[in-house]
Amino acid sequence: MSSLEAAKCQKMSDEIANLVELTPLVYKAFSSTPRTPFVPVSINAFKLDAHPIGSNQWISSPLTVAKMTMALEAENCDNILEIGCGSGYQAAILAKVARRVFSVERIEALANSAKALMKNLSINNVFIRFDDGNLGWRSYAPYDRIILSCFCQSVPPKLFDQLRDGGILVAPVAKDGKQYITQYKKSGNQIICKTLDECVFVPLLDGTEQR
Repeated sequence: MSSLEAAKCQKMSDEIANLVELTPLVYKAFSSTPRTPFVPVSINAFKLDAHPIGSNQWISSPLTVAKMTMALEAENCDNILEIGCGSGYQAAILAKVARRVFSVERIEALANSAKALMKNLSINNVFIRFDDGNLGWRSYAPYDRIILSCFCQSVPPKLFDQLRDGGILVAPVAKDGKQYITQYKKSGNQIICKTLDECVFVPLLDGTEQR
C-alpha cells in the first residue's frame, strides 16, 4: 500500500471511529486494508458512501461495513462465512480479525475479480466460491460467524443450519419497508434476534449469473 493510500485509509478510519465505536483490532483492519482496489468505478473511494462496482452491484459504505463487522463480534474467530462477496472489501476486513473467511458470490465476474484481487494483495485466508448464496458453503460448516452482505426478507434456514451453536449471524433484514442490520445469536434450538441500525443493501437473490 502506498503512503498516500495509507494516509487516506487512516483518515477514513478516524472518520468511522468518530461515528462508530471500534475495537483496536477492527480499527487496525480498516486503516491497514487498501480501499481503492475494491472500488473500481469511483473517483473517491474514501468517502463514507456506497459506490458502484459493476454488474449492477454496489460496495457498501465503509461506515456500514464497520457497523456490520462490529455486530458480528468476529475477533479471533476460526471461520466466517460471508454471503455476497462483491468486490471483496468486507471479506478483506474480516480477514484481518479472524483466521479464515469463506465468501460466496452469485455473479461469476465478481467472484473471479475478487479472487484475483485477494491474490494480488496477498490476502491468503479468504476463500471465494461462485455459487448461490442461499445454499451457504456446507463443506466448511459449522461456522463461528455468518454475515450476509445483501438484504433478505428472512434469513434462509440453511444458513442457520451452518452456524455453530453459540455462533452469531448478522444480516440486513427488511422490515416495514426499510432494512436493518440484525444480529442473531444461536443457542441450541433458539435464535435470539437483535435489531440494530438502519442500512441499505442490494437484495439476496436465488441462483447464479454468468456475466
